[in-house]
Amino acid sequence: MLRVFRLRLFGWGHFQRRLDRSVPRYSVEVYGQTRSLATPAGVAGAQTAAHLSVLQATVARFAREQIAPAIFSREQQGCIEPSLWRALFEQGLMGMEIPSDFGGSGLSFVETCASIEQLSKVDPAVALVVDIQNTLLNRAVLHFGTREQQALWLPRLARDTVGSFALSEPEAGSDAFSLRTHADLEQATSTTSRRYVISGSKLWISSAAEAQWMLVFATVDPAQKHRGITAFVIDNVDEAKALGQLQIGPKEDKLGIRATSCCPVHFHRCVIDADRQVLGGLGQGYRVAMRALNEGRIGIAAQMIGLAQGALDATLPYLETRCQFGRPLIDNQGLQFQIAQAAAELEAVRALTFQAARLVDEHQGTSAAAHLAEIARQAASAKLLAAQTACRLTRRCIEWMGGMGFIRQTLPEKFYRDAVIGKIYEGTENMQLATIFRFLSATHHTRHDS
Repeated sequence: MLRVFRLRLFGWGHFQRRLDRSVPRYSVEVYGQTRSLATPAGVAGAQTAAHLSVLQATVARFAREQIAPAIFSREQQGCIEPSLWRALFEQGLMGMEIPSDFGGSGLSFVETCASIEQLSKVDPAVALVVDIQNTLLNRAVLHFGTREQQALWLPRLARDTVGSFALSEPEAGSDAFSLRTHADLEQATSTTSRRYVISGSKLWISSAAEAQWMLVFATVDPAQKHRGITAFVIDNVDEAKALGQLQIGPKEDKLGIRATSCCPVHFHRCVIDADRQVLGGLGQGYRVAMRALNEGRIGIAAQMIGLAQGALDATLPYLETRCQFGRPLIDNQGLQFQIAQAAAELEAVRALTFQAARLVDEHQGTSAAAHLAEIARQAASAKLLAAQTACRLTRRCIEWMGGMGFIRQTLPEKFYRDAVIGKIYEGTENMQLATIFRFLSATHHTRHDS
């Protein structure tokens, strides 16, 4: 049973939402007005502290009420329950930066990262699917899609369609652009239009089991190396499966973020419309992937700082109540100093992460090489340090809790396992270091030459 909510918020006319009665509406009142998560916020001053705090409180409440109760059952089952997928879409979390014209929430990149941080404090696995949908897929279509492609795909991605980003391969991990998946052009015939046929395999593809829309990177000419890579969109995954053109392999049994699917994907002459399903143009897949990944790394940094904060928040109450030698553990000054050090490190990397996010908003719509390079540099720094901080802080939480920290199905133990992937996906730790050094070296040589 569906009903229409008609809201008038912050001077934005009437905004209609269709909601399932079983999914609560999350909103927060500030200055006498109600701000809903799915209400367009692209107005002057939308990133002020007051507006951002409203959004954070809204997402935090949603996470506590809708995500937290099933954290461990979700992890044991290895999937996100259908009701939560529906709630993520209904609350506007899967289309945060998609303009309201296309059914999205119209938020900024800073607000997207703030939302990912809040979700990660409760369950980083759920935050990951939100991060991938927003920072990799939606933004790729916003940056590189034609107006027709945006009108076709963005409303679906905002409303009910889970997407996945298919880049990594068995022989192409960190060296992602040595990929072997290929797309062969077939000219139009009397019965078919001009099309590409994709063959090959992908590995470790997040959300592959649930995806109905897939961004796939394949080469149209291996001799051209990265210049031959093209981004293709499979916008009806179920149809491709039914035709035997696409096969999703079994879910990987992962160390952490276990509620998200991670699967191999195999393409068996998967047919792609050459005019409609190419994103960014022929041979532009490298540009599409790198821009998406550079911005996506900031989302991963937000996930890591949220995860680390969640671990700290779950640990402190135990330290306040666990007594040894006649007093609570937290009364020991040595432990207090360790906690203070961890909190300071977390605050520093949070500032770095949101500095990078603000830079993305400042240069929204630009293709200037200097601006994109600076985003890439700051994104690499933020992801590197956020992942390191998350791994270090969650390990400390385990140690501070002692034997209880080593027990399964405690939040610090789960966060500890979830943190490890932060040093691996969307570019390993060494890949981030290589990126940072490349920019440092270029700057040094520029100064030296001048």
